[in-house]
Amino acid sequence: MITLAVLNEIPRVRHAFFTREGGLSDGLYRSLNCGPGSKDQPDAVAANRARIAEMLERPADHLVTVHQAHTALAVVVDAPFAPGHAPKADAMVTNRPGLVLGILTADCAPVLFADKKGRAVGAAHAGWRGAQGGVLDQTVARMAELGVAAADLVAVVGPCIAACSYEVGPEFPKVFLDEDPRNRDFFAKGRRDGHPLFDLPGYIARRLAQAGVGTIGRIPADTCRDEARFFSYRRSTLRGEPDYGRQISAIVLER
Repeated sequence: MITLAVLNEIPRVRHAFFTREGGLSDGLYRSLNCGPGSKDQPDAVAANRARIAEMLERPADHLVTVHQAHTALAVVVDAPFAPGHAPKADAMVTNRPGLVLGILTADCAPVLFADKKGRAVGAAHAGWRGAQGGVLDQTVARMAELGVAAADLVAVVGPCIAACSYEVGPEFPKVFLDEDPRNRDFFAKGRRDGHPLFDLPGYIARRLAQAGVGTIGRIPADTCRDEARFFSYRRSTLRGEPDYGRQISAIVLER
């Protein structure tokens, strides 16, 4: 697992950006695949998720994940979801101690949030579509509903695809440049003409700053290039593999 000091220093908050290491899955999913949406053996995924909860000293059924769909939806969570009843959303917040909020990724960015005073936590799944669509802003808004001002938030952008691996098509930059011409900062010349490279974590950090988040941290990593530690949708796609695993990032407010 990977942790960052800016979150470790907050009272009552535990977090971890888990890698693909330390689980029970085989083959394409080796080894800590936590994605029930993959074609991995369900028993292996369930056992891997139980290990995540155990490492955070919580029961397996207290690990909460949503039905991620690249939306801007953020929800307040008060209790674990019944099996098969997770809402369609891409971010969660809670002020209930003991609930482990988990975000599944395989190149998109996991973003973990915590109130500096240890009153609430949050987690968001931020691919380009969700980030541009406002999932981070919605997470900040849901935290405000729990009484936490943006300035009191710490947010950490976890391991995701880096700009050097994120080649996009010629039509891709338009939505970002239409939003703000300064977003040209997040595009660089690619190896092919008309196919720039996109800095997803850089863009996310700016969106967090624009939302008023007081402290922003980043974990330098490239999920696409670092096969030993991370699953990657893009890497699997480039290889023509039929599926891919998902790592999990999690945060919990202790009792």
